[in-house]
Amino acid sequence: MSGQDNKRGADSLKALAEEKELNIRLNQIKHKIMVLSGKGGVGKSTVSANIAVTLAMEGLKVGLLDSDFHGPSIPTLLNLEDHYPEVHGNIMTPIQYNDNLKVMSIGFLIPHKDDAVIWRGPLKMNVLKQLLRDVEWGELDFLVIDVPPGTGDEPLSVAQLMPDIDGAVIVTTPQNLSLNDVRKSINFCRQLKVPVVGVVENMSGLVCPHCHKLINVFKTGGGERMAKEMGVPFLGSIPLDPRIVETSDNGEPFVSNFKDSEAARAFRGVVGPIIAMGGKSLPENVSASVVPVDSQKDKGKLYKIAIPVVGGHLSQHFGHCDEFWIFDVDRESKKIVERETAPSPPHEPGLLPRWLAGKGVNLIITGGMGPQAQQLFAQDGVEVFLGASSDDPDKIVQAYLDESLVLGENTCDHED
Repeated sequence: MSGQDNKRGADSLKALAEEKELNIRLNQIKHKIMVLSGKGGVGKSTVSANIAVTLAMEGLKVGLLDSDFHGPSIPTLLNLEDHYPEVHGNIMTPIQYNDNLKVMSIGFLIPHKDDAVIWRGPLKMNVLKQLLRDVEWGELDFLVIDVPPGTGDEPLSVAQLMPDIDGAVIVTTPQNLSLNDVRKSINFCRQLKVPVVGVVENMSGLVCPHCHKLINVFKTGGGERMAKEMGVPFLGSIPLDPRIVETSDNGEPFVSNFKDSEAARAFRGVVGPIIAMGGKSLPENVSASVVPVDSQKDKGKLYKIAIPVVGGHLSQHFGHCDEFWIFDVDRESKKIVERETAPSPPHEPGLLPRWLAGKGVNLIITGGMGPQAQQLFAQDGVEVFLGASSDDPDKIVQAYLDESLVLGENTCDHED
């Protein structure tokens, strides 16, 4: 065997060992959430920090990883700039911020906070791998990863290193410039098969420091409209509050210092669907109407099934129906809990998959569907069953629950 062959064999063994170590670390973490933004300056790190602290305040074990090479803000936001992780051999211990929250940041590894990080892609990938593989996170309910803005090397590397990532929270501001970039982030997630937990509109109006009423300094509501257009959940609007800036500069989490403020309540609303991933009750006064698409992972939770209907019967092509019957079912007890009738929106290319995914549908059962629509549903993590033969929607759903549903061939295979 040549020396080159020996080197390739050694490199292959090293890569396998590193992958095994990475899997051991990640298997101790129940849920992994990326926080993304299409552009900088939207308050993504502030949102990341306050989401992590809010989750920890709910009694969950949380890790917060700051993977922003060129602007690590988490140490400043949590007053940890002078902290350094303990290192034992190749293992680093994250900073224990409080009983429920551990923090790791690239900022902890830079000797001087004003140093510029000038690294190319492969080196960044290796450092990210180290932060996930060599940090002793222990058992966590959630790992929140603050990812650099854009859709470049760093977000791609995080998604590739954690193929079982639970989802992404995407942060925007009301301005069209930011909203346009967020669309790219949503498409980035779809291409990489990362479920979108939802969109957060940050800096949505100003809370007056005197009367504490909300003033719409910028336009508002753009994030919600964009989320509906893209067929993803909208998690909520975080208003501007001068105290957020003050607490951030002082390294004090806003949500723990002003629990009764409008912005803190908004943060609790944002984390509601994230908490629901772990099967824990939502915080008080938080709506359960927004549920992540991947909730089908837990068979004990309500599951949404959509049936295209014409004249009370199954439509053999889902795009030619008059309405959809959307069933809430309990797959554990095998019962239909509730049924909603929703008129079908106008038949425009790509609209129905976005619309149904936005309603939290987990499964479509129909007679036939074109390949383009099937692909769009797959990108949103929505299952599609084709070839249903019965024309009674209630019987179809009950047969699915009883595991007796018989499926035939796709009855309509043209392009949608």
